[in-house]
Amino acid sequence: MEKLLVINAHAIVDSPDSVSLEVGKHFIENYRKMNPNESIEQIDLYGEEIPEVNSTVLSAWGKFASGGELTDEEKRVTSKMNEILQQFKSSKKYVIIMPVHNFNIPSRLKDYMDNIMIARETFKYTENGGVGLLTDGRSLLVIQGSGAIYTNNDWYTDNEFSHKYLKSMFNFLGVEDYQIIRAQGTSKLDKADVLDKAKNEAQEVAARLAKKVTV
Repeated sequence: MEKLLVINAHAIVDSPDSVSLEVGKHFIENYRKMNPNESIEQIDLYGEEIPEVNSTVLSAWGKFASGGELTDEEKRVTSKMNEILQQFKSSKKYVIIMPVHNFNIPSRLKDYMDNIMIARETFKYTENGGVGLLTDGRSLLVIQGSGAIYTNNDWYTDNEFSHKYLKSMFNFLGVEDYQIIRAQGTSKLDKADVLDKAKNEAQEVAARLAKKVTV
């Protein structure tokens, strides 16, 4: 059975005011109706331990390479990282729900990416550079909420790095089916109109992804 993984990168996991969470909930409800037999898992990045690449992790990686003995803390942290990695690898469709933080992804989402971008697991090195290993037709949907508007071909468009980063990194891993829903402009436009537009897009994407089967 295929599995959809919802990656919630909102710091307030149950915020009633978040447009990205509301659109994400609408997507999940519609997707579940259209594809009731598919498993849906969720990881809340600010509600769970997401190890960062710090001195403990770097020390453990060095010991993995040299055959050294890991400390109890190194074993615990790397075990958690592997748990996160295996959950990610076992899924075929991904939904990232996130606000824009200073023109980029939330910091905890960057930590999450460092847990899944692992050589020989999700990509490999070759003489021509890195090559993605997730080439079985996986899909990524990003549901992004923001007060500003990033599609007017202005300074904001050029400097909104979150979708550029996510699209590039997932493409590097082999995930080429990428789509973004922007619930944007809530500080400038009527919030209800922003939500209606984004929810309509979410229904359309849910219908497309519900029909898609990876190979």
